[in-house]
Amino acid sequence: MNRRSVGKLKSMTIHDLPVADRPRERLQRVGIEALSAQELLALILGWGISGESVMVTAQRLLSQFGGLKGIASASLEELSQVRGIGIAKASQIRAAVELANRVEGYLESTDKTPLKTPEDIANLVRGRLKDKKKEYFLAILLDTRNQLIRIAEISVGSLDSSIVHPREVFKEAISASAASIIFVHNHPSGDTEASEEDIALTKRLAEAGEIVGIEVLDHLIIGGKSHISLKRLGLF
Repeated sequence: MNRRSVGKLKSMTIHDLPVADRPRERLQRVGIEALSAQELLALILGWGISGESVMVTAQRLLSQFGGLKGIASASLEELSQVRGIGIAKASQIRAAVELANRVEGYLESTDKTPLKTPEDIANLVRGRLKDKKKEYFLAILLDTRNQLIRIAEISVGSLDSSIVHPREVFKEAISASAASIIFVHNHPSGDTEASEEDIALTKRLAEAGEIVGIEVLDHLIIGGKSHISLKRLGLF
């Protein structure tokens, strides 16, 4: 494609495309599976900027971040700095990625299979935590049969006792009538070694669980494709 053609393409809006080639119309005609990554992004974004088709904006995103995986791992701030992508569109992209992660990561209370091992828990939440650049602290709330009630997101950010407080953790568990609880947090670095702070916080939460009658079964640390169980290692 020569420079003149590129300039012509960038001057187009979505309405300049033939009706049959617009992403929404193609979705209706051929099904969503047939759409390209560029077209799917264009549907999420909804519209381009003045004088530029949303298809061009979508392609710019793919090029700048090296594909869908790069876009999925980009932060809100990184996305919003791309030409044609402000905070509103960046938020739409992050919301779409988070929905996909949640669908992949777990089915919440629709799956009544008992969770018996650290591997069961890791498989349940790995999709939700993958590619996260911050630490997420989750509480897995279980019934008397070790079946999942729901997953509660307790905090996002550096893990310490000031933001993961027993009051907040067990408020979620009590409101869900949970019989037991398992904690999970991720290490974005990929290193799964438990820090002294991780161990001290787990012991503190386990003691609080004994007081309110909700047993703390385990605390998992997930880093990439690896995980450790503090219970299995005898750290609390």
